[in-house]
Amino acid sequence: MNPAAGEDGTTTGARLPDSRMRAPKIRTTSNDGRVTKPAMAVVHLRKADPVLARVIDTHPDFDPRAWLVDLPPMDAFGALVFQITGQQLSIQSTRSILGRLQERFQGRLPTPEELTSLSPGLLRRMGFSRAKALTLLRVAKQFGDGRLSDRMLRRLCDAEIEALLTKIKGIGPWTVHGFLIIALHRQDVTLPGDLALRKAIQRTYHLRRLPTQERVLKIAEAWRPYRSLATGYLFQATFNSAS
Repeated sequence: MNPAAGEDGTTTGARLPDSRMRAPKIRTTSNDGRVTKPAMAVVHLRKADPVLARVIDTHPDFDPRAWLVDLPPMDAFGALVFQITGQQLSIQSTRSILGRLQERFQGRLPTPEELTSLSPGLLRRMGFSRAKALTLLRVAKQFGDGRLSDRMLRRLCDAEIEALLTKIKGIGPWTVHGFLIIALHRQDVTLPGDLALRKAIQRTYHLRRLPTQERVLKIAEAWRPYRSLATGYLFQATFNSAS
């Protein structure tokens, strides 16, 4: 399908600067003259999707991981804690609840062993729902007894990680997809179930209706193998329009 088409299949023409007028200010070569991987991804996305090309050119200094600066350092376990906490919450609410958890551990996120020492009731008083508290404790237990580890997860492909983690009650695809991007830096992940992304695509591609998850995946096919970066650009466009 043509990602520049509207809901009825007709071309809409997003009201953004012409992608031919201004190339993104991203360094394209390393010190030894080779094309850098981020630049290769940007070049691919600009060629693959004209609408996304205009978004890229509107955000020449975009850093897809800049938003993580205000969050605590996170390994695989920490990233899962963050994702579980953020289920169906805004980033502001997620940070607030995580802040209460960090206060108990001298400003850092707990280790799996430390988290399992907390009761569901205490986690609920910090702002976690009962379901999230129990999910966090399940995850902490698996990291604590060695069934899960940062090293083991890094060795698996995306599909294997999703199959493994979604066996844990309370973890679904959205949680895993965000984890893949945040913790493992996987480059070809998108979040079709994320409401903010669906709204960003509706706005950017001038769709008449909120796209279904299936349509998000169809649009994102053009972005392969750099769907994570494309997703980041669309989130950035949303944040800018809301500010």
